[in-house]
Amino acid sequence: MKRSSLNVAAALASALALAATANAQSGPRDLLVTPTRIVFEGRLRAAEVTLVNTGSATATYRISFVNLRMNEAGGTREIETAGAEPGELFADSLIRYSPRQVTLEPKMVQTVRLQVRLPADLPAGEYRSHLLFRAVPAAALPAKSSDLSKGFSVELTPIYGISIPVIVRHGETSAAATLSALDLVPPAEAGAPPTLHFRIGRTGNRSVYGNFTATFVPAGGQPSVVGIVKGVALYTPNSVRSAELVLRMPPGVSLENGRLHLAYTKQEKGNETLAEADLIVR
Repeated sequence: MKRSSLNVAAALASALALAATANAQSGPRDLLVTPTRIVFEGRLRAAEVTLVNTGSATATYRISFVNLRMNEAGGTREIETAGAEPGELFADSLIRYSPRQVTLEPKMVQTVRLQVRLPADLPAGEYRSHLLFRAVPAAALPAKSSDLSKGFSVELTPIYGISIPVIVRHGETSAAATLSALDLVPPAEAGAPPTLHFRIGRTGNRSVYGNFTATFVPAGGQPSVVGIVKGVALYTPNSVRSAELVLRMPPGVSLENGRLHLAYTKQEKGNETLAEADLIVR
């Protein structure tokens, strides 16, 4: 095996190992992206994103920043910088990155490098934009002259993409979270699991991000973890988000005569608890 092949194999193995531990996100058209979230704070000024083509065909991706606004249901939509609301700060102008477009052969790995440059007079706060990897469709073949006399046809080619948040925290930033309006919703059909609905609240000048764990504590019995969801964010400037968690009961455990304990914990900095709440179950 040639040295270049060894280098590619080693890079691919390293990227896939990193993906297994860094919440890698697999997007459309067989693009693997890791990590799925970048936070610049303190003295951190540079970071890397690893792209892996896990498919069997060569693919090209164009890389750019977009600004997304979250709604109360947790969905996002693209907005223009000029349409920013109070407290909505964007990071795209603070970050340089390279390359801007990549073509990946099957199983190939590419690194995208990011560097932060902060103006001297930058106000304190959390700045956020999303790095978008958008698939570039293959160029359409020119129509043959014999086909032109028969009219024309239109082929719609979907354009796929995946984005990750890139956050810059500058100066003094803080946030606090709350959980409220816990509501146990019974299954819609026989055999389906129940769902816990709740609301996340946020105050401060930075977003909150973490994992949810639901634990059922029966009266006089042993607690059981009945639901987990990872990587839930509430971005600035939003102050509230509605969410839900599907509950999976262990064999022999009935969701009655006890309490549900819901905990929201950080993925960053040692799983610190951000907020918690209880719901009595009769």
